[in-house]
Amino acid sequence: PPEEGSNDSNDIQIFEGFKELDRGSWCGKTKDEIGTDMLARFDACDPSVTPGDGGESYPALKERVLKARDKLLEITDVGKASAIVSHLQVTRAMLSDALGMDVTEMAGLKIATASVTCVDYCSKTGKQIVRFQSFKPECGLEESEDGAN
Repeated sequence: PPEEGSNDSNDIQIFEGFKELDRGSWCGKTKDEIGTDMLARFDACDPSVTPGDGGESYPALKERVLKARDKLLEITDVGKASAIVSHLQVTRAMLSDALGMDVTEMAGLKIATASVTCVDYCSKTGKQIVRFQSFKPECGLEESEDGAN
């Protein structure tokens, strides 16, 4: 793979900062196995319930994602666009920042599976404008089994 922030012949770049939330020791467990109370406390950013084995909190995730976003914006020419292909929590991190939401509200953002969110960034003022969020084109995708979309 290309080095982070470098251009390859296809203009595709990989930013490690856009990796999905590291669920650590919770990976592979069901919501019941983790516990409803633990998940609610995690969503509320209680630092005492960050998953073990390298798991991340929402504040740590948001900080990491926004640093990667800022790196990408630095190399994106004014008037041009960049697309980020990401999973749920990374999208929530960027969208919550654009909407001015506190990290403790991030888990409540509804993002449909295989949807598109568009945020414009003003290079002069830093203002973020959400053009649309969680847009899901009608293209024959079936509803997911977990009801996420």
